[in-house]
Amino acid sequence: LAIMPLAWTGCVRRRMTVRTSPPGATVSVDNQVIGTSPAATSFVYYGTREFRSEKDGFRTETIREKMKPPGYQYPVIDFFAETLWPGELRDERIIDVELVPKSLEPATDVVQRADSLRTQSRSGIVTAPQ
Repeated sequence: LAIMPLAWTGCVRRRMTVRTSPPGATVSVDNQVIGTSPAATSFVYYGTREFRSEKDGFRTETIREKMKPPGYQYPVIDFFAETLWPGELRDERIIDVELVPKSLEPATDVVQRADSLRTQSRSGIVTAPQ
C-alpha cells in the first residue's frame, strides 16, 4: 500500500518532430540521422540544436534552433514535475522546414565562366570567388 503512490508519480516525455515540405527528406539532428521526414525522436536536454534536411533535387537546409525549456523544467521545479507530479507531462516540439529546389546553371554559362577564369589566370589576374 505504501509503494502504490510511487507507481502514480509522473514523468516528462520530450519529443521533437521535423516535418519537411515536400516530405521524404533525410533528417539529422546534431549530426545524428533520425530518419525520413516526417521524423521524430525523443530528447533529454534543452539548448541549441542543429537540424539538417537533405533530399535529392533540393538544397540541403540547415537550421539552428534554440529549444527553451518550459517552466516546469527549471531547477527545483523540475524535481516535482519529474518525480512527484501525479501524471505525465509532455513537451512536443515541431520543426517545419521548407525545401527549395536546386537550380542548375546551363552548361553554356558554366563553360563560359571557366573560359573566363582560365584566361584571367594566364594573364595573372586574381578574382574573388563568387
